[in-house]
Amino acid sequence: MSDRALWSPSPEQIAASNMTRFARDAESRWDRVFPDYAALHHWSVSQPSEFWRSVWDWTGAIGEGSLEPVIEHPERIPGAKWFPNLKLNFARNLLRRRDDSPALIFRAEDQVRRRVSHAELYAQVAGIAAALRQAGVKPGDRVCGFMPNMPETVSAMLATVSLGATWSSCSPDFGVQGVLDRFGQIEPKVIFSADGYWYNGKAHDSLAKLKEIREGLPSLTHVVVVPFLSDRPEVSQVGDALCLDDFSLDEQEIEFLDVPFDHPLYIMYSSGTTGVPKCIVHGVGGSILQHLKEQQLHVGIQPGDRL
Repeated sequence: MSDRALWSPSPEQIAASNMTRFARDAESRWDRVFPDYAALHHWSVSQPSEFWRSVWDWTGAIGEGSLEPVIEHPERIPGAKWFPNLKLNFARNLLRRRDDSPALIFRAEDQVRRRVSHAELYAQVAGIAAALRQAGVKPGDRVCGFMPNMPETVSAMLATVSLGATWSSCSPDFGVQGVLDRFGQIEPKVIFSADGYWYNGKAHDSLAKLKEIREGLPSLTHVVVVPFLSDRPEVSQVGDALCLDDFSLDEQEIEFLDVPFDHPLYIMYSSGTTGVPKCIVHGVGGSILQHLKEQQLHVGIQPGDRL
């Protein structure tokens, strides 16, 4: 096996990278010198307050309140508290644009091809968020998706977290018990489900499983079916389910609710190989900063790029 590098950036590419520009900005701001990446990394872990304050400012994250202190009780694990005087909203940070440029480009194997603009995404999130608010969803409530990776999954998540509620999801190829093992622990108020999904060129129905899932989750007050296999799926078999168009409201603006930095954003799950899957909670602020840091610094994403 050869140890020859397949590719290395040129000196010009390194000099023009987001990582280098971030390092030069941090050098000037904190009166430090980073001769190489190792020095920059050492600073990031030895001076976390300086580093994460720089990440917040450099990446353009949006929040309200004071950025100081960056961290309280850094010696406590667990117990450290990041940006304790800051409030923010995950969806507000992602929905800054409302133009006709593409926000999502969707492909479902060779069956479905769709492009969703930033304006269309914002409008759909606004309608779903208003409906969730009318349904009584409030900060701390859980909303779930039994959905494939499709645009409405993104919209339902953004609508949920715009209200300060918490999102969780399972893939539609899960069995009923696998879904109940996860969602049953968090007692969701609303569930979104596509009517089915495509896999290996075949259509797979989700409504029969959704009926059992609904019966196994007594905490649910609303079941929302998203058309995917059919333009107008027959949801009567699920009882009180509504199609997305019947649930969503005609609302053009989103009322973003700012929440504390460590407010629960997502509930994910362990694999369940040693018993019932364990819930794993990700906070709003940490998720925003990690995404911005990874995509802007490590991946080098620029406006107009596609990921």
